[in-house]
Amino acid sequence: MAIAIVDYAKGNLMSCCRGMQSVGYDAVITDDPKVIVMADGIILPGVGAFADASATMLATGQMQAIRTRVADDGVPFLGICLGMQLIMERGDEGMPAGQWAEGLGFMRGHCVRMADVRQDGTKVKVPHVGWNSVRFLPGDDNPLFAGVPQDTFFYFTHSYRSVCEDEADVSAVSEHAECFPSVVRKGNIFGTQFHPEKSSTWGLQVLKNFGSLVYGH
Repeated sequence: MAIAIVDYAKGNLMSCCRGMQSVGYDAVITDDPKVIVMADGIILPGVGAFADASATMLATGQMQAIRTRVADDGVPFLGICLGMQLIMERGDEGMPAGQWAEGLGFMRGHCVRMADVRQDGTKVKVPHVGWNSVRFLPGDDNPLFAGVPQDTFFYFTHSYRSVCEDEADVSAVSEHAECFPSVVRKGNIFGTQFHPEKSSTWGLQVLKNFGSLVYGH
């Protein structure tokens, strides 16, 4: 099998696939739960609304297949942007006020809209679009970032952020109006709020490291 890039109609599929292939790993774009549940590793990319993504994945059986392969079988998983947010238990993007859409539930937490005002009262633009630095927390040894320097810049485009209930799940942070998790990790599960497939040399290094995690070299 190969690394499955899950097609849930949320974009960035070809960029992710080309990125993995360019660093030497086989990847296949698929919307078929039968393929997902047999994959060596899984990448969940995405741009769009949490609720829409959740509904699509539940209706197609992709959500259940990912849970089986990642939580039960332990294969490496990488969520990118919306894919990272879907790692959480729930999100309110695209839902009526006070209601939540279901996430994969791999980490305890939820997703909410980013703040657009700093503590000093100055405003920032949301969506947060462009290059921003990623600061790894003290003692972090995330293998997804082997060889990547502290404060490296990656490319972001998002309006929502993850809120992790377990601080140990936060591997790195970035700042916009507020400090937010830009990398999460829990065992075989990894997430980046930024887009490695759009982040030039260092982004490709992240994808290469993920391939190494999948195949053990």
